Parts: sequence; structure tokens; C-alpha cells
Amino acid sequence: MKNTFCFLLAFITSGIGFCQLPKANTDSLKYLAMGDSYTVGRFVPTEQSFPYQLVVSLKSKGINIATPVVLAQNGWRTDELLKGIGDPAQHGTFDVVTLLIGVNNQYQQKSHDTYQTEFTQILNAAIMMAKDNPQHVFVLSIPDWGSTPFANGRNLDKIAAEIDEYNLINKAITNAAKAHYINLTGLSRTDGTNADLVTTDRLHPSAKMYGWWVDKIAKEVRKEFKK
Repeated sequence: MKNTFCFLLAFITSGIGFCQLPKANTDSLKYLAMGDSYTVGRFVPTEQSFPYQLVVSLKSKGINIATPVVLAQNGWRTDELLKGIGDPAQHGTFDVVTLLIGVNNQYQQKSHDTYQTEFTQILNAAIMMAKDNPQHVFVLSIPDWGSTPFANGRNLDKIAAEIDEYNLINKAITNAAKAHYINLTGLSRTDGTNADLVTTDRLHPSAKMYGWWVDKIAKEVRKEFKK
């Protein structure tokens, strides 16, 4: 009935319509978040995970983006994320894709060659799901879990060096594909003893730490979609 009224009103006023219908939800950017426990938001409420905080942040800046579709599981390595993806076409297409994967490869001491091969396959799938536009894919560096209280008593220098090695791999592949690369590792190394920055397991990021991540991620997404 409202649509009919607006049409008649515009017709009567010789096409000068002053009754605007709300935009359909289909105008929202579709967002896919791919990864592991860092993307799921282990031990924080769903709305405090970084994909959900990112949506809130972008909306506050005038970017209309839908609730995220999360393709992630606690503990996933690159091979497990690949299995979760399966045929990329089955997931449809998205306007924004974030990708964060590899910490469990490092933790379980999987080979760098395997990570390089599988990360390349995952990134290619992400680009395909981003409508073949690598500029709409945002790869996030692996945080350093050695900076958390959980790692107390371990060889922190070794963990940091190995995380850096994995990040050199994913950064090189991302740059070659011309997707966006966002370094979060430095943030994860900020005052790792601060209990406010981790959850109750003393390992995974708190909502506060995720907020720091989102500040960096949202800035890059806004640049891309404000062009």
C-alpha cells in the first residue's frame, strides 16, 4: 500500500516525488570472514569478535555492510580451512573478505612449504569469492601468541621468530596477488602481560584487543570503498 501511495503521489505532483522508500537490504556490502579461533572470537561474545566489531565500525562511518558470514573454526590450520571452503562457488560472492590463518600451523610445527602452498590456494579462493577482485580481500598477519600470559615459561624468542617467518610467507603471497595486507602482529606484542587484552584462557584476544585490530582493518576497508 505504501508503494502505491508513493507512486500516485509522484504522478500527481508531475514526477516531483517527496516520498522516498527505504533502500533494500540488498544494497548492503556482503562480508565473509575466513580463519580460525581468532576470527571466531574464542571466549568473547559473538558481537565482540573482530568481524562483528568491524561491521559496527564501518556502519558508523557510513559504509552499509551486512552481518558477517563467518567461515572459521577453533583450531583450524590451512588444510582444514581449505576443506571448509570446498568449492568456493558454493558460498556465493562477497564484497569484503578478511582472511587470517596460520597460527595453528606454527603451533603444530607444520612445514613452511605446506603453509605456502595451502595459503596460496586459500587466498585464490578468497579472491574468487570476492568477485575476482583482490582489492576487496584483506589479509591479516598472524598475531604472536608468545606475547600472551599463556606462553609464560616457553621459548618466546623462538615463537616470535617462527610467527615472523609465517608472516613473511603470507605477506609475499598477498602482495603478489595485489590483495590488501594488514599487520596486526605488532599490536599483539603490545604489553602482552596486560590481562585486559586477553580472555579468560590467557591466550585469545579480548574484545579490547579486537577493537585495536578493527581500528586498523576498518581504516583500510574505508579507503577501498570510499574511492
